[in-house]
Amino acid sequence: MTPLLLALGASLAWGVADFTGPLLSRALGTLRVLFWAQVGGVGALVLALAVRAEPPKGWGVLYATIAAVGGISGLYAYYRGMQLGAMSVVAPIAGISAIVPVTVGIVSGDHPSTAQVAGIACAIVGVGFASIEHQEGGRRVATGVGLALLAALGFGLYFPWMHAAGKVDFWWASLIFRSTALVLVAGAAAAARPTLRLAPRDLAIAAAVGLGDTVGNVLFAASSAHGLVSLTSVLASLYPIVTVLLAAAILKERVAGLQRAGVVLTLAGVVLIGA
Repeated sequence: MTPLLLALGASLAWGVADFTGPLLSRALGTLRVLFWAQVGGVGALVLALAVRAEPPKGWGVLYATIAAVGGISGLYAYYRGMQLGAMSVVAPIAGISAIVPVTVGIVSGDHPSTAQVAGIACAIVGVGFASIEHQEGGRRVATGVGLALLAALGFGLYFPWMHAAGKVDFWWASLIFRSTALVLVAGAAAAARPTLRLAPRDLAIAAAVGLGDTVGNVLFAASSAHGLVSLTSVLASLYPIVTVLLAAAILKERVAGLQRAGVVLTLAGVVLIGA
């Protein structure tokens, strides 16, 4: 039960961070927010590991570097999708990242249950419905859907690699993940050359977003120590529910009936995949 609760805690932390971060990036820009979020996350982990004062327990923690490539790429696409489209649509589509680790499990010899097969079907149909936006003169693919699908792929690649690293040492795996993500974002910022300076209040919020995201990483990595990747990954993928609820409560987002049905189907699919 403990690994599942840790995975759910990761979902809650990610859901809050993945609402606040993209909302802030709408005004300040994706790279600026992502950069300071990584700085905040690395700082918190360095302090935690200094207090812990223990070396890594094995070379397997380096799997977190691969997880970082998928995770930060997915997060960038997610932030950009949230800037362009409705959070209530982008977040659930990104949440189908759970399909990737389940697929990895199937390829490795796992046999999906009837509920998981139904969940994958629900998620695919749900994404289709959520992606269709009704406009005057016809229907078209909703803004941000392509980026949401890229985010789902990136997040999906994150789960199995971070699961493997977390089984070795979840604290060091989290630091390696966050440090690699910081290097990648810093490299992108050096190439794009955006202004990174933020007002103190915005800087504090961006750092807090990074801290929340890091808490999610640590909780997921910790859940990996004893839980199955097929279960912990799916439970951690429930974060879109938190993001959708926050978008509805705070931003008063409203989507069309067909898209609303797609959002519900997608979220139901994510839940069934973990059954």
